Amino acid sequence: MTLYQNQQLKMYNSITGEKEIFTPIHEGKVGMYVCGPTVYNYVHLGNCRTFISFDLVYRYLKHLGYQVRYVRNITDVGHIVDDVDEGEDKIAKRARIEQIEPMEIVQKYTLNFHNILKQFNNLPPSIEPTATGHIIEQIRIIEEIIANGFAYEVNGSVYFDVVKYNQSHNYGVLSGRKIEDMLANTRELDGQSDKRNPLDFALWKNAEPQHIMRWPSPWGDGFPGWHLECTAMSTKYLGKHFDIHGGGMDLKFPHHECEIAQNEASTGNSPVNYWMHANMLTLNGKKMSKSTGNNILPNELFSGDNSILKKAFSPAVTRFFIMQAHYRSILDFSDDAIMASEKGFHRLMEAIKALKDLPVSASSTVNIAAWKQTCYDAMNDDFNSPILIAHLFDAVKMINLIKEGKETISAVDLEELKTSLNAFVFDILGLEQEEATGQDNAKLEGVVNMLISMRNEARANKDFAMSDHIRDELAKLGIQLKDGKEGTSFSI
Repeated sequence: MTLYQNQQLKMYNSITGEKEIFTPIHEGKVGMYVCGPTVYNYVHLGNCRTFISFDLVYRYLKHLGYQVRYVRNITDVGHIVDDVDEGEDKIAKRARIEQIEPMEIVQKYTLNFHNILKQFNNLPPSIEPTATGHIIEQIRIIEEIIANGFAYEVNGSVYFDVVKYNQSHNYGVLSGRKIEDMLANTRELDGQSDKRNPLDFALWKNAEPQHIMRWPSPWGDGFPGWHLECTAMSTKYLGKHFDIHGGGMDLKFPHHECEIAQNEASTGNSPVNYWMHANMLTLNGKKMSKSTGNNILPNELFSGDNSILKKAFSPAVTRFFIMQAHYRSILDFSDDAIMASEKGFHRLMEAIKALKDLPVSASSTVNIAAWKQTCYDAMNDDFNSPILIAHLFDAVKMINLIKEGKETISAVDLEELKTSLNAFVFDILGLEQEEATGQDNAKLEGVVNMLISMRNEARANKDFAMSDHIRDELAKLGIQLKDGKEGTSFSI
């Protein structure tokens, strides 16, 4: 029997506002689409949080035994600045600033995106389509929407008719917005717009003579609207009706709302059963922003080359930090928060290393089966990684009690504990052991042993304040001193 048949997974569906039992359209198979990056700049930590969150979803579905087709696109057609219909293309603007071709910009920042996610130990998607590779599919969808009466062409541009669509459908079904309120809050048309209504959005834009990225279409040379590409690529690879669509919370409106409208206008079908949205990452309590300087890039975090943090932090520790919050909650990144995560990460890894030396008894006083199911219960409750991590630290306590002889574990249960910990920590959470080089280990051991000698000397001189100070300062760095009959040892 496949594992998913024994575990009842529930996920929060943004379109219903409730946790629902996950039932895939096809038994044992899952189709999942996640909106990828627009590759005009370096991927920032907030973007990474979204992709790490859906990597967790992907990993857990695979662990349960589902055959998952995970599609995540690359937006290499630079949609307009601020995601409106007028203005300068983001990729073309960056190409002008850097004085290179737009596709050089695309290549440069796509490679950066892949490199960063690889460092975070994200699994690659099953398919990673590009918007420029699917212009024909996008044109066909526009033709279908026009034929069904929900779009109109003006001066070489094609717009989606939101008001007409809403007469027979619900524009706002995902975001909960009412079209009357949206109309009341939009500016009056100034007479220069080609739109019939301010809410109408572009399916195809006529390219001005200076616009570099352009393609031929039945309506003249132009480029596709931002929302259209995801509709084309998701349905091409997952079908007109698929299981899961994910993305950042900021994409719920208008992007995902428009995707639903485009699908229903072209095919008559609602495209997705479960909509999932990952929440934002803030920095020191404020929204991340390049313009204000309240921002940090992953490489700046890994190298320590920034003015925000006291030291560098590894990708594994950063991933662990992200997993300590539920994907639907706002997560605030700060020096104190990630320092605490680093200590917890090292405690967890130290316990896993200790498994190989645990003493085995004829019977167990610990209940591994019950503990294991609590871990599954956490993940089955809308991928609740912070609760899972809390249960992993229950296992850490269990391991320490067994080491101290206060609990016992049988050989069979020890093997089950090892297998389960490896599954939850490495396969599902996607964490990696941090292995220092032999030279680094030797240097660290030498420094710590020197401090232990200094502490022993302080204790011999009854300078207990200095002794405690050395112990406490090492503890702040995640190095724990252990006093025993044979002297003082340390662990990291």
